[in-house]
Amino acid sequence: MGSRATDGAGPLRPPEPGGWGFRAEFSTLLCELCCPLSVCNAYTSNFSFQEDSAPEALGEEQRRLTREQLFTMVATASINFSSMICFSILGPFFPAELTQIGAKFMFVAGMFVSGCVTILFGILDKVPSGPMFIGFCFLVRAMDAIGFTAAMTASFSILAKAFPNNIATVMGSLEIFTGLGLVLGPPLGGFLYQSFGYEVPFITLGCVVLVLVPVNMCMLPKYDSTPSKESFWKLILLPKVLLLCLTIFSLSACLGFLDPTMSLFILKKFKLPAGYVGLVFLGLALSYSLSSPLLGLLSDKLPHLRKWLMVSGSLITALCFFMLGPAPVLHIESQLWMFVLVLVLIGFSLGMSAIPVFPEILHCAYENGFEEGLSLLGLVSGLFSAMWSLGAFMGPTLGGFLNEKLGFEWASAIQGGWALLSGLAIGIFYISEATRRSSSSSLQNPPVDNEERTHLLASET
Repeated sequence: MGSRATDGAGPLRPPEPGGWGFRAEFSTLLCELCCPLSVCNAYTSNFSFQEDSAPEALGEEQRRLTREQLFTMVATASINFSSMICFSILGPFFPAELTQIGAKFMFVAGMFVSGCVTILFGILDKVPSGPMFIGFCFLVRAMDAIGFTAAMTASFSILAKAFPNNIATVMGSLEIFTGLGLVLGPPLGGFLYQSFGYEVPFITLGCVVLVLVPVNMCMLPKYDSTPSKESFWKLILLPKVLLLCLTIFSLSACLGFLDPTMSLFILKKFKLPAGYVGLVFLGLALSYSLSSPLLGLLSDKLPHLRKWLMVSGSLITALCFFMLGPAPVLHIESQLWMFVLVLVLIGFSLGMSAIPVFPEILHCAYENGFEEGLSLLGLVSGLFSAMWSLGAFMGPTLGGFLNEKLGFEWASAIQGGWALLSGLAIGIFYISEATRRSSSSSLQNPPVDNEERTHLLASET
């Protein structure tokens, strides 16, 4: 075990293409790209940490992409694309299947598939090297994407069905466990990797998921549903829903951008030991998980504030990404305390934008004549998952390219443009919608002048 953990330790000695070190690095690269912000990132980051200890001075020539770097980017982009398309491609038809086979079955089956393939990923180093190994890596991660999407789509539908009047509060409260997973992931994954090697973290995590399958089979109620005639495309082509999808996409892209770039920037800029990098990530994770329940409660109690929560959250997110570097145009020296403070604000602003989106899409669907029921909930949850996965693909891909060409400071500022665009677009839409409604109500109820009012009073007497 110990020899395996140290096979690729030397940054100046690349692993042999046929050896275990190559396969471990390829496997962990797949894990990082396909499972952002997961337990896997805790120990896969060991490879990048060691490489990042090399000299920092990069000349102008090194900023240009070599042919080898270009091929590497194309290869990793194909991994991102293939894994995320497995997530997003399910949106149009999974909700219809949800009503046929049941949300509970899809939830449990998705968990079972995800648990099994997670275990399989941990033993992929046993597969013979070469095309067979790479092919199995793609196949296993694609199956994991399908299982995870099935479970998440079904879980959103079940939550919305069980808590029709408090969906934002419930979803916000559950984000506490999302933050808890992000907090516990790095120390748990790092401990398992250092103590037992590459396979154990995957096997442990997969077994935990499999143990939860029979538990959820007993606990979850079964919801009956009737197939609906409403289509996925009818929902997504509504102008308001399109803008809300842009909001989901922008938030996911901003989060995805941080996965491959932020740890490298922290190590290079602040000279922190590798073990302390995870503590910096806590600023974002804790602020998001702790503020989400309060934002969800506010969204449910005061529904008219949802739109402005999304608008202000998107604009604050854009400002924070502009300050994360900060952008060179500001001529502000980056400080560690300021970096952590901006991450805390990003976590809070992401919650402001993300939590109200689901109930707002549901409200828009009801306004446009969609039938209430599990079928519609499946459509909305499938749409949410598809847009989030699309952003999770674009964020690391575009962000990694910009980080390579322009540096983290400019890359984060440009990445914040997604949030700025969505905030301005949805804000203009809501303002125009409010103006249109006020003008239509004034036309339906024209003002009555004093002469007409006197005439009406005289006729009444």
